[in-house]
Amino acid sequence: MDNPGNGSPRAGMARLTTRRELLRRGLLGAGALAFGSSLLAACSSASSPAAAPTSAPAAAAPTSAPAAAAPTTAPAAAPTKPPAAVPTAAPTTAPAAAPTTAAAGVSTPGSAGGTVTVGSNYSDAVPKKAMQNVFDAFTKKTGIQVVVNTVQHETFQEQINNYLQGKPDDVFTWFAGYRMQFFAAQGLASPIDDVWAKVGSNYSEAMKLASTGADGHMYFIPIYNYPWAIFYRKSLFKDKGYQIPRTLDQLKALCDQMKKDGITPFAFADKQGWPAMGTFDILNMRINGYDFHISLMAGKESWTDPKVKQVFQAWQSLLPYHQEGALGRTWEDAAQSLVAKKSGMYLLGSFVGQQFTNPADHDDLDFFPYPEINSQYNQDSIDAPIDGFMLSKAPKNPAGAKALLEFLATGEAQNIYLQSDPNDVAAAKDAKTDNYSALQKKAAEIIGQAKHIAQYLDRDTRPDFASTVMIPSLQQFLNNPNDIDSLLKKIDDQKKAIFTS
Repeated sequence: MDNPGNGSPRAGMARLTTRRELLRRGLLGAGALAFGSSLLAACSSASSPAAAPTSAPAAAAPTSAPAAAAPTTAPAAAPTKPPAAVPTAAPTTAPAAAPTTAAAGVSTPGSAGGTVTVGSNYSDAVPKKAMQNVFDAFTKKTGIQVVVNTVQHETFQEQINNYLQGKPDDVFTWFAGYRMQFFAAQGLASPIDDVWAKVGSNYSEAMKLASTGADGHMYFIPIYNYPWAIFYRKSLFKDKGYQIPRTLDQLKALCDQMKKDGITPFAFADKQGWPAMGTFDILNMRINGYDFHISLMAGKESWTDPKVKQVFQAWQSLLPYHQEGALGRTWEDAAQSLVAKKSGMYLLGSFVGQQFTNPADHDDLDFFPYPEINSQYNQDSIDAPIDGFMLSKAPKNPAGAKALLEFLATGEAQNIYLQSDPNDVAAAKDAKTDNYSALQKKAAEIIGQAKHIAQYLDRDTRPDFASTVMIPSLQQFLNNPNDIDSLLKKIDDQKKAIFTS
């Protein structure tokens, strides 16, 4: 996987770094607020308020679903190398040119019909219900039934390789960028150039590039994205006279004041393994810049570099301001401390708003970008992941599956989703933004203003490195933040084994 051949994820990664600059330009060219949909690119927008989820269709789940929950502390040893086969169905020509006008609806080929199965990681109440509403609308429009195989979010991600190598559903939820490219290069997803020939004009160049595989073919349909930032309650800041910090020193001073006021400065959780990645991402980008961060994620930098140690030292100095016992707490539970004003801030994606089920509380939610640490980079970078769908390697109903992907690429479908989950911003150009909340408009604005946009640690690097090395390593750091040198050497040794396999 380390060979820089044209079809390898590593080669794609080099191109993807350039693409992110194009992504930014595509975003800004569309207009930060009006486009709301051409936004670009950490983990996971699955979340859950207390309400019971709407049940998925009653049909039995496919037997190829991930069989067991993935441990949050995966083995440290390098995983077995995944199959290196290239997609056998990949077309030999470049993707067809996008039409000049946006698709007005969904074309249903004569062969389309029957049932389409979807492997979904939308396991929590709000996103699960929102996505089911989309599938119901598709069935009403086309007559094609959709059977959803919902798997718990973290389990889905940890078991995705086995799932895709077995007998996966026709369509599956996944992420743009490196993680999409990785599985496409393994032949575990089908190219959808024909779908993009119909829907391509409904996406910005930014979204198109984020959906392109390392081989130049299209593999991904974006539906929304969202920023990671520091979230807080406006009423708490107003009542206490807190000011938005612009620098790390100001942030620490604010944290000290919150502690004096009996408030835990930062809500924090890492039971699921991925939330702490967001802290590493933003500290690395603030201290060492976007280019170094992406190069580190691609396995091109040493984890024993003093630059990386500086990130962990900065994090170490901030840990006393965070909730204790993070490894025993889910992000949802941490969010409730922000809702209750027991914590003053929370570094997370905008999906945190799903936990604010009271409309008045949700209206009180706001955020600001992580403060400057190194003036060379200011606040020029953020994580803003793109979520969407892919076509499996051998769908049982390819015509029906592609009809579903066409529908998911419409503003109609994405607006239906956002009606129930108004914490993200739509990816399609024709999505209506006039009903966006103040939070959504601000999300569009902060993404549009960013000079560099990352996807999130577990999407910007190899999946095996993220799950088997970074999750347990970051959790080890949280348990023992005083042994940075040996931790970084351990990470670097494993990185070498994985990236040269």
